[in-house]
Amino acid sequence: MFGPAAGAAVIGLLIPLAGCGSSDGGAGDSGTLRLVAAEYGDSPATSSKVYWDKVTHDFTAANPGIKVEVQLLPWADIDREVSRMVKAGNAPDMALMGSYSDFAAQGKLYTADELLAITAEANFLQPLAEAGSVGNTLYGLPFVASSRLLFYNEGLFKQAGITAPKTWNDLKADAKALREKGVKVPYALPLGPEEAHAEALIWELSNGGGYADSSGNYSLASDQNIQTFKWVKDNLVTPGLTGPVAPSQVNRADAFAAFLRGEVGMVNGYPSLAYEARAKGISVGTVPMPVSDTLASGETPPTVGVADWMMAFKQNGKGAEIGKFLDFVYQDKNLSDFASRYHLLPATVSASRTPAGGGLDKTDQDFLTALRGAQLYPVNDPSWVTVSDTIKRNIGRAVEPTGDAKSVLEDIAAKAAAARKKH
Repeated sequence: MFGPAAGAAVIGLLIPLAGCGSSDGGAGDSGTLRLVAAEYGDSPATSSKVYWDKVTHDFTAANPGIKVEVQLLPWADIDREVSRMVKAGNAPDMALMGSYSDFAAQGKLYTADELLAITAEANFLQPLAEAGSVGNTLYGLPFVASSRLLFYNEGLFKQAGITAPKTWNDLKADAKALREKGVKVPYALPLGPEEAHAEALIWELSNGGGYADSSGNYSLASDQNIQTFKWVKDNLVTPGLTGPVAPSQVNRADAFAAFLRGEVGMVNGYPSLAYEARAKGISVGTVPMPVSDTLASGETPPTVGVADWMMAFKQNGKGAEIGKFLDFVYQDKNLSDFASRYHLLPATVSASRTPAGGGLDKTDQDFLTALRGAQLYPVNDPSWVTVSDTIKRNIGRAVEPTGDAKSVLEDIAAKAAAARKKH
């Protein structure tokens, strides 16, 4: 994710209001490791500082010769700031953020097998390990992850006398029924710049398309993708089933907030939305994204998966110390503590089986099941940060009244090809 969720915030699974932490500082003495991490909280009460203070304290107690300093940065800033540090020759020892492949392409990162035991490396959930690898080499260590399912407001569905959709045509029929009952936004379609690339990929996958082909090459303007956005425009947007605001102006945060106010019938979301809805007394159901009628014969496409990445920089030559710290952080309890704090999924097989609190509840289990077969963004392509930004800022035009899906997607594809040439 949830992968490059917002230039920086895109990649994040939660968008914080503020970060905290020290200023750059130097590389530190030989016994001090420096971790720059994204701030997952949105208030002092939910700040990641509480977690990292405890983990680093416990680690140093067990390893007296090694201290760990943690600098927290907002999602909106962390990609840019870590890139600046690396360019200035002041790379941190580790970073936890949404993208890693640009640093891997520059030869700046340790590989997983230089840091972790074979058993630890084999413990990552398979789709995440694949997304964290360039070629067959793992550079981005998945930390926490999320998958996407279609949420629906059970109360509104009951009032409209409808059931959860399985196909696009079901979704369209449900949306019509909801509108007839006065629901303001039957289906929320967030194609605004915050995270349009997630919503777009969800729809593309449900029609057999996606961002990349089996060889890893971008396939942004494929026939399936063009058909997908034509269908969405003609069957949902033009008939007014996506609400009064143009999808290109609707961000994920807007869609979620409207869902939590009871104004939205259906929206694609991730685990934390289920908890927030429950806290507000909204009864929700979750199902896999409905599929196009061309796939309705039984093929089950993957859902979208999003992950955030831990990476280790070679510049300061502290591979042994970093390896010890990562072994500690990736212990089931420590990883599960972080994931459960933000209603995310731990990235390892063992932690997802035995998280803190005695196991996953049904909501998390459904998302974990989806994650095991998920498709992530092509984050192992160094050009992806640029390409995702292009998608986010342009894909909404494909469903506008004057928009043409084919020309919009071909324009995005041309920009993606140019970005790839630069890397």
